[in-house]
Amino acid sequence: MKAIGFKTSLPITEPESFIEFEAVKPIPGAHDLLVKIDAVSVNPVDFKIRQSGAKDTVLETPKIIGWDAVGIVQAVGEKVTLFEVGDPVYYAGDITKQGSNAEYQIIDERIVGRKPKTLSIEEAAVIPLTVLTAWEILFDRIRISAEKDKGKSILIIGGAGGVGSIAIQLAKKIAGLTVIATASRPETVDWCQKQGADFVVNHKDLVSSVREAGFEYVDYILDFADNNAYWDTMVELIKPQGHIASITGSSEPVALTKLKSKSVSFSWELMYTRSMYQTEDQIEQHHILNKAADLLDEGVLKTTLNQTLNGLTADNFKNAHKLLESGRTIGKIAIKF
Repeated sequence: MKAIGFKTSLPITEPESFIEFEAVKPIPGAHDLLVKIDAVSVNPVDFKIRQSGAKDTVLETPKIIGWDAVGIVQAVGEKVTLFEVGDPVYYAGDITKQGSNAEYQIIDERIVGRKPKTLSIEEAAVIPLTVLTAWEILFDRIRISAEKDKGKSILIIGGAGGVGSIAIQLAKKIAGLTVIATASRPETVDWCQKQGADFVVNHKDLVSSVREAGFEYVDYILDFADNNAYWDTMVELIKPQGHIASITGSSEPVALTKLKSKSVSFSWELMYTRSMYQTEDQIEQHHILNKAADLLDEGVLKTTLNQTLNGLTADNFKNAHKLLESGRTIGKIAIKF
């Protein structure tokens, strides 16, 4: 099969930062699906792993990355019960295994969902990783429910990004929260408003912007931008007994003691935890993806696709990574094979 990968970690401007090569088509294990991939999308995790996955070394076999895909099931393992050959599927993958930037991929059925029927392949390809991340952070980590939390306030830092875009929709349309999203450019402000944000505030002076919007404190904060840069701001803005959750990690120890006086809870979210550790509830990602597909087909949620590149080529992945690394992308980028 044709695949796109890299043998050493290089700046995206280097010719060998991505290469095209022939790889052996994988064989599905007991719980695996073999999927013929039709489209993928790119995420910040992609360029972070490209930059670090083969640093100061040259791999004998190129590394295939990519953690969003849409395709058709071509073969199934002996213990597969959720899907059949010919089923259209979408998924975000497993960071410990081969990625989706190739013609074929094997994937555990328990982290795969049915492709939304009403979406094109590129519209569906941008959904899995971000909807799983946003769903888990809202409903598994913070444990928000529309029944008890409707009308409460949530601040989403990084509202125009891939995760932020779908998190705005879930927080507003499913949880019934009052959504405050951060953005600073006219085009990102407009994008956040189109996703359903009630208020869009400027992250460059976040405390003042939130207060000017009429909120002394907010019940919940989602950090999709930079934990280090916004920590003290989040500590200031979170309501006593509120909850902060982050996906960004931190290059320095997080000063959790600053949350003590307000009795604030803090959670990390990593979408790959369930697949990485083979948790007992990893099939929840199958259920979440199917719920999201229903919501997309019903028009409750909408795709966050903003740009499509055509062709399984090294150049397309280079271009997509350049855009992501600029830090100025809005929504999601898909690559249609």
